[in-house]
Amino acid sequence: MIYDIQHVTTYEYESAVSFARCTLRLEPLNGGGQELISHSVDIRPRPVERTARRDFYGTLTESIVIDKSHRNLRIDSRSRVKLSRKPPERSASSPAWENVREAAFAASSLGPSSPIGYVFASALVPILKPATDYAAASFPASAGILTSAADLMRRIRNEFRYDPKATVISTPLTEVFGNRAGVCQDFAHVMIAGLRGLGLPAAYVSGYLRTIPPEGQQRLQGADATHAWVSLWCGDELGWIGFDPTNDLIVANDHIILGMGRDFADVSPVDGIIVGSPKQKLGVAVDVILVA
Repeated sequence: MIYDIQHVTTYEYESAVSFARCTLRLEPLNGGGQELISHSVDIRPRPVERTARRDFYGTLTESIVIDKSHRNLRIDSRSRVKLSRKPPERSASSPAWENVREAAFAASSLGPSSPIGYVFASALVPILKPATDYAAASFPASAGILTSAADLMRRIRNEFRYDPKATVISTPLTEVFGNRAGVCQDFAHVMIAGLRGLGLPAAYVSGYLRTIPPEGQQRLQGADATHAWVSLWCGDELGWIGFDPTNDLIVANDHIILGMGRDFADVSPVDGIIVGSPKQKLGVAVDVILVA
């Protein structure tokens, strides 16, 4: 399956901005059943400086500097990707989750794909006893990790309310969990917190979701916008498997990965600082189109 993706980020400032420095993570992943065919980013006003590097997790991170006074900023990212994943069924046989936990802590590598880097708390995902206890209900002794993780994902989908007005980026995870409401970013963080509390390696994934709903049904939540889900290390044989708790889906060929990290802070598509305006209006528009 081949997709064309357009991701447009716009900022409208209340007053002129004299200086802006932004970090962009907009190039889709190349690997893991996903092939990057092409990618470009057009920025207006044009930056005076653009530098790119790969971060620890392998995500292309581009830093831009704009020193021209401006009231609007437009970042237009366009990509073409090919997907060919074959995810396991949620009921497929898999190692007992306790064995996966032991294998993760026995890992000898400290590289970006090593499970040990995703076991511990991170800036936006603390280890919370309520979240750990909540996840534990899906992980009885000796249960297969796929079945248990799919059950946790299903419960979050059914027991948490999707509400874009319930949270902002800075809302603490304790509040999200207590209110049982939020958006895809929050649900991914909740699932990650529960898994890590059990000693399981779980990563945050940023990307896109393409859906065509059945006739008479609504599109899946997260379509036509940036999306977030969880990647769980399921042992050496299965490796990393994606779980989307917002929609109760095991990640296949409708999920396009931008980047993977410990939490949202590692893979935010666009962030940065400005000098000038006290207020700004952010707009994000995403189109994911199947072309072949």
